[in-house]
Parts: sequence; structure tokens; C-alpha cells
Amino acid sequence: ITNDYEKRKLAEQRATRRLKGESGEKGKSEGKKRELKLTVSRALSDQIEARTRSLASLKRAKLKENRELTKEEIQENLKPVKRDVNIPEAITVRELANRMAEQSSNVIKFLFGMGVTVTINQTLAADTAEYLVKEFGHNPIRETKAEEIIQKIKESRSENLKNRPPIVTVMGHVDHGKTSVLDVLRSANVVSGEFGGITQHIGAYQIEHESNKITFIDTPGHAAFTEMRARGSKLTDVVVLVVAADDGVKPQTIESIKHAKAAKVPIVVAINKCDLPDADPQKIKNQLLEYELIAEDLSGDTLMVEISAKTKKNLDKLVESIVLQAEILDLKTDYESKATGIVLESKIDTGRGAVATVIVTSGTIKKGDFFVSGLKWGKVRALINDKGQNIDEAPPSSPVEILGINGAAKSGDDFIVFDTEKEAKTLSANRAEENKTGGNPLAFATQDSAFTDKSATELNIIIKSDVHGSSEAIKNAISQITHDEVKPKIILSDIGMVTETDVTLAKASNAVLIAFNVKPSKEAKKLAENEKIKISSYNIIYEVLDYIKSRMSGLLAPDIQETISGTAQILEIFKVSGTGKVAGSKVTEGEIASGANARVIRDGAIIYTGKISTIFREKDQAKQVSNGQECGITLKDFIDFQKNDIIEAYSTTSTERTV
Repeated sequence: ITNDYEKRKLAEQRATRRLKGESGEKGKSEGKKRELKLTVSRALSDQIEARTRSLASLKRAKLKENRELTKEEIQENLKPVKRDVNIPEAITVRELANRMAEQSSNVIKFLFGMGVTVTINQTLAADTAEYLVKEFGHNPIRETKAEEIIQKIKESRSENLKNRPPIVTVMGHVDHGKTSVLDVLRSANVVSGEFGGITQHIGAYQIEHESNKITFIDTPGHAAFTEMRARGSKLTDVVVLVVAADDGVKPQTIESIKHAKAAKVPIVVAINKCDLPDADPQKIKNQLLEYELIAEDLSGDTLMVEISAKTKKNLDKLVESIVLQAEILDLKTDYESKATGIVLESKIDTGRGAVATVIVTSGTIKKGDFFVSGLKWGKVRALINDKGQNIDEAPPSSPVEILGINGAAKSGDDFIVFDTEKEAKTLSANRAEENKTGGNPLAFATQDSAFTDKSATELNIIIKSDVHGSSEAIKNAISQITHDEVKPKIILSDIGMVTETDVTLAKASNAVLIAFNVKPSKEAKKLAENEKIKISSYNIIYEVLDYIKSRMSGLLAPDIQETISGTAQILEIFKVSGTGKVAGSKVTEGEIASGANARVIRDGAIIYTGKISTIFREKDQAKQVSNGQECGITLKDFIDFQKNDIIEAYSTTSTERTV
């Protein structure tokens, strides 16, 4: 419009000049000029109006086109978006819904339609999650398992192999002298430090014999420590089976043989206590024939050495047999690669925090290394060898205590060194995510599950121990105590001293609090006294089991037996002043005594249960009435007698039951 206005002005100026040029007359009348201006203005106004109308129509057309485009965009936006959804080994319903950008309620509704009842925090397996992702129109992508990452690390090892010391596990029955043999070999006295002379922990030591290093693992022989023995046999290269010459093959000896054979590990038999007068080594060799352990002097291939820990007889020969067996196995590993190992034991020390005892299986662990152990990770702050000395690195087959883990590792966990902290953290997080599969499995709703009450009386138990292995052994031993009416339920099994939190949990859950080889903190002790919570301290495992059995027995209802002493039939009912209604009865069986428990039976149904108040015999009170005699009977708080009712007297005996 502005341009049109300028054009109009220019047109007026040109018209004026042309008029001047044509006429050349300066005195032309003003009326003609005005007329000319008016004509030009009208022509330009018509042009401007026509242009404005065309612009308006163009604008309307563009708006219409835009509106149609917007509708198409909205329709396009309403179409479902196909997303790539990463699926780990285990994932909750909430997390899966978030990754798909769907509502959790829709996922739960879909599963419910399939007959599966789940909650928003329920853990789903990877296969189920993958099926759900496909059903909701997305693209499932399975994440790499933590174990696959570790497998790749193990496969990428170099071939720079060197000989390593053998790892030897000492196994056998309780009190056959396993620890005593090791004591002599390493010139230390461990038995004196064990309660009741029973080894409660796994110990790992390294000795040097004629420039040959040997790593020994000492396992407990008590029946409850099956897991520790199994762990020792899996880790080891050679098993030394200690059998007492005066005692013979016992249950844990047989179990040790089975563990060693399952792990396909060669066995060297040490027949101990040969210095005793009733020792019979030949009898032991004959007993072991039954378990396919044939001595060399009986044309077999099992090395058997007759020793005595007390007199140090043939101990050198035993070590030579182990070295010989190790040479046959030709044990080699890579010293330069990233270190791996097995956690033998773990504990929480006051002042040092979480400590893991690790046997290095390959590579060399150094100070400052980042590592993953089970679900935990950390940085090696300190390495302590079996003699209690700080060292800078630990080569293969070395037993070392490692400080720097971010929590208590579990016995039997692997130990893997990584280059960076990020790698260690990532793998630890992946494992923790995969470990969530321990949640509630998918439960299909049935009539039985909905309406059947399968609850039984439970004894809640809290266990705090010094090391993870002992905690695990106690847990397994308690779980084997079974009864139809009462069962043990371990609500917490952990390592470290008893804390205020444990006492509070024991009070809230009415649980038995057991401290095994640990003491409560001052605060916990004070709180327990105030709340009247008993902290039961033990250092021998079978005492713990006896205590649990006695507490479980206390929850059992006593066994009540009932004996019917006599019955009487009501023949007539009398009203006696001052006494009320009296049942005139005849004793038909046994005898009825005053004060006895009684019940009234009418037409086969019991209508009253209580006690006999008084018995009248010919207007005099009597203590008891025998069979065939007639009497008057009154019952405590009951007068609604009728003819032909039966009064039955009985006695009960209560017997306490044990698990």
C-alpha cells in the first residue's frame, strides 16, 4: 500500500508536468488542475482496492492450506511411536513401562488378561519382558549379560604362561587333626584360637618347602560347614584328605571324598595320629577301598602317607607327595594379565571396614587396581598376606586380604580386576540389576491360592556372625530343621557386630537375636537391656542349633490327652432351696468326683463344658460316687438340665513337645 501511495504521488507530479508542457500557459484555471488530480486519484484508488482484495483472498487461501496441514500433522502424531527398548535379564513392571513410554496400568492389565497377577514392582524375566515389548508394538533389544562381559575378558588372556604354586585344600572329619597338621607345617598354633577346638572358619596360608611354594586352605570338618568344604574343593588343585588312624572313615570324610570327586581333583590321603597305640593305618586303607581310593602298596594310584602331627612323623613325605602331584598336573597361568581370583571368606573389621580374603587364580593383583567381586566393586587400598604383612602385589595362588571393597562380599564370589573405575562400576550395576530376579516370580491366580491359608507358626531369627562362611553355614543348618507346625524363618543373616538396628528389628519382628563370634556394640547392648531383648552369644555352631530347637519347641502347642473317668444319666431334676436345680442322676460308668471337669451331652451334642460343683448322696455332700450309685449333681454356672441328659466327667494331661 505504501508503494502504491508513492506511485500515486509520482503520477500526479508527471501529470502536472505534462499539462504544463502541453499548454505552456501559466494562467490555466485551478479548476482544471483539481479535476485532473481527482481523475488520477480515482484511478489509483481503484487499483489499490483491487490489489488489496487479491492480497486478502491469497491470505485466506494460505490459512486454509495451513489448517489442512495441521490436521495431517495431528493425525501423524497420533500414530504409535515404535521405540527400541533395552531389556536386561530382570526388569520391574514399572521400569519396563517407563522404557516403552506406556502406562504401568496398561502393562498390568495386559498381564492380568493373560491370567498372570503382578504388581507394579514385580520383577519380570527377560523372555516375558521381550514378549510384552513386542505386543505393545516396540522393538526389543536384549542387553549383554554381565557374565558374557566377564567371559570376553577371560578369553582375551595372553599366552605368556608360567608355573604357579599348587592350591591344596585340607579336608576331613571333625577332630581328625587337619588344622594340627597345618600348624606344624607353618609353625603356628591356630587350634588354640578356635573355640572348642573346632575350626569355624576357612583359613588360607602359604608355605615354602625347598624353594617350592604351596598354598594351603584349611576347611572346617563340622557337619554344618558343607558349603565351605564344597567351595574349597572347587577352588583347589589337590585335596589332602586327613583321616585319623584311630577313628577311621566318618560321615564328613565320605562327604569330602564326594566333593573332591565331583570337582575332579586328585586326592592325597594323610593318615594322621599314627603315633597312638590303637592306630591302625591298614584298616583305614581297607576302608577307603570302598570309595575307590586305592593305595599304591595295594596296586592303586592314590598317594597315602602315614603321618603324625604330634611327633612330626613323615610330614616332609606328605609335602613331597603334594609337590609330586602338582608336577604331574603341570599348573601354569599368566602372571601379566588382569588378575582374577575367588573370594574365600569375607568379614567386617572395626576400623578397617569390609575385608575379603582372596585366592589369586591368574594375573597379579596390585595396589590401586579397580575390581568387581560379585555385586560389589572397589579399589585395592591395601594387600595383606597370610603373615599379616602389607605387600604391593600378589601373584597367582597367593592368599591375600584385600581392603577397599564397598561392602561385604560373599564367600565364593569371583574377583576380577578392570582398567578403570567406570568399567568396574558398570559391571557391578549390571550384576545388581540381574540379581533382582530374586523377587516374587509370576503367580497364576487359582482358586486354591486365593482361598487356602497355608500359614504355619514361624520363629523369626536374626543371625550376626564374624565371617560370611559361618553365617552361611548356620543359615543352611537352621533351614534343615523341619517340623509340620513350626518352622524357622531367617529374616536377617549378616556379618559384623550387633547394632541398634538389629535390636530394633528383633523387637519389631519378635525375633531371636543370635551373635556368633561377635559382640554387640555399647549402644545395642544398652538398647537391648531397655527393650528386654535377649542377645544370645555363641561361638560353637551346634550350641546355636540346640538353642534354635529349644525356642522352636516353645512355640509348639502341648500334646493334650483326655481320659473319661465316668458318666452319669440324669433321671430327675429337683429344686433345692439355697442350691438351685440339682440333677438326680445314676452313675452308669466309672466314677464321678467333685471338682472334676465335666460336659453335658444332649442328643449326641455337647451343650456345656465346665466343672462339677457339688455331689449330694442322701442329702449329704460326697467327694465321689461310683458306678451303679445314684446321686444329685450340680454344675458350675449351669442349671438348664433335662431328663436323659448325659453328664460326662473327664481329666486331661498336658505333655510338652519338642522339635
